[in-house]
Amino acid sequence: MDKNASFLLVKSLEQTFGARLWSSVKDLLPIILVIAFFQGVVLRQPLPDVLGVLEGGVLVVLGLTLFIQGLEMGLFPIGEQMAHALARKGSLFWLLTFSFALGFSTTVAEPALIAVSKEASSVAAKGGLIGMDEGAMGSYALGLRLSVAFSVGVSILIGVLRILKGWPVHYLIIGGYVLVMVMTVFAPEEIVGIAYDAGGVTTSTVTVPLVAALGVGLASIIKGRNPLIDGFGLIAFASLLPMIAVIGYGLIIFGVG
Repeated sequence: MDKNASFLLVKSLEQTFGARLWSSVKDLLPIILVIAFFQGVVLRQPLPDVLGVLEGGVLVVLGLTLFIQGLEMGLFPIGEQMAHALARKGSLFWLLTFSFALGFSTTVAEPALIAVSKEASSVAAKGGLIGMDEGAMGSYALGLRLSVAFSVGVSILIGVLRILKGWPVHYLIIGGYVLVMVMTVFAPEEIVGIAYDAGGVTTSTVTVPLVAALGVGLASIIKGRNPLIDGFGLIAFASLLPMIAVIGYGLIIFGVG
């Protein structure tokens, strides 16, 4: 690569990074303004560690910039590429296996889910629902994590089948939430709130772009499918099925409420 080509490449990267950096600043600006307003106008107190807050803010902006750029350069393309390759391979088994494994693996290691499971085990132990020893709490937290991860894997699998078969997404979503409402009636009160929160913690920063890329990639290569209509909707299943799984887990562990 000659010097001119290298210079143009560096210049292009600088412009791209600069544009992304400014975009991240604009995205975070509303949060900064809200915090500044309540801290200065409502609470009327100075920030406890101004230098630390500024350093943290800079790191957040840089981290968000690099993360979004990485998603666009790496995760989105690889998700679509694998969807195309598996669809061309013509093997339904491997396509569904990949869909389940993608949902399970990205969820079981999700930091938010790990934190929620650990907190739930601690609260359950303090409430006398499980033993106070580390073994009982660890087993409960692990069971909760695996239940949620398994349900996300199944949800992505169902979402891929929906794209392949052309099933209307609203019927599946409505049916799922009706099932959640029915199960809530019989579920122990101690598990209901955790189950509803489980739907949120599964939609992580890694799961969402990969799953969305998978759906769009499949819909764009399958004849008769519209990427805009059929390519999206997988994340809705990833939020819905964990609620069903956690309520079911609670029914098994604690019995009918």
